[in-house]
Amino acid sequence: MRTIITATGSYIPDRRIPNDFFLGHEFLDASGKKIDKPNRQILDQFEAITGIRERRWVSDDLMTSDIAWRAAEDALASSGIDRESLDCIIVAHNFGDVRPGSRRSDLVPALAARVKAKLRIENPFTSAWDLVFGCPGWLQGVIQADAMIRAGDIRRAMVIGAETLSRISDPHDRDSLIYADGAGATILETSPDDSAGILSHAVRSDTIEHSKMLFMGPSYNQEVFLEALFLKMEGRKLYKYALQNVAGAIRLSLERAGAGIADVRKIFLHQANGKMDEAILAALYQLYGIEQPPPGVMPMTISWLGNSSVATVPTLLDLVVKGRLEGHSISPGDLIVFASVGAGMHINAAVYRMPA
Repeated sequence: MRTIITATGSYIPDRRIPNDFFLGHEFLDASGKKIDKPNRQILDQFEAITGIRERRWVSDDLMTSDIAWRAAEDALASSGIDRESLDCIIVAHNFGDVRPGSRRSDLVPALAARVKAKLRIENPFTSAWDLVFGCPGWLQGVIQADAMIRAGDIRRAMVIGAETLSRISDPHDRDSLIYADGAGATILETSPDDSAGILSHAVRSDTIEHSKMLFMGPSYNQEVFLEALFLKMEGRKLYKYALQNVAGAIRLSLERAGAGIADVRKIFLHQANGKMDEAILAALYQLYGIEQPPPGVMPMTISWLGNSSVATVPTLLDLVVKGRLEGHSISPGDLIVFASVGAGMHINAAVYRMPA
């Protein structure tokens, strides 16, 4: 038995937030002191480092479970299947539903239960549960669903990655410029073709030294936000960790699949930071003695969608599958790689062959 992806969907918010939106912001350092640089210089440096020119934010009437549901509906429309035939719904996220202005996570009931209710699925045996695994959450949900399918417990699953990071971003922290909102969904099914589908995966969690590189902390402006907590990160340490470890996890997953880097058609890497992703890609090919990665092997959306955490990879996949990302396509038989890194610190990778 193999697990194949039979449909994809996504929800990309309409609200565009260009870098110039932040020209009037007050950026502070961790001590609460104003950064002694003009905002234009801060924003230009940010774009040069991350590649981000704009990001998407949800409107005030939407929460994470709402956009997860919209991505799910898009995937169902693409598949044409009966939604009642889903054996499970897995929603990967990290902060639950956060109402605009509240800064509080709402986690009960599970977001997956909310999505199932919005989908109007009556089947009581469609289990619905959440997965919290940092930015690699969607891919970890795929790995979990694959295990359940191969064990014979289920035959069809939906895995969704959704996040509204704009709601937990500190407006006075320039690191928060990286965060965005979005949702991506995939439908996975069993297949008797053992030459296609998910061929292998690798997962690692480095917690002793690295678990606190992403954390919840107070705003840099304690006068405005006295008690609220916001997402914080040790950006340079995270960059170094990712560069040292992600390529190795991808290589391990390729070895487990009996494949080499020359066999890979596309690499769908978590859209965390443009420069970091390019460095990870270069490090991966250098492990095989190749100095220059082939052009077009790594699709990118971070320049216009930003970093939407668990949503980046499934959204990227949906855009490529549906021919909505210029210059990129995948065909039956192509070998592709998924990989992500995020809070924990967690890394995962999976090798997938497109079915005929």
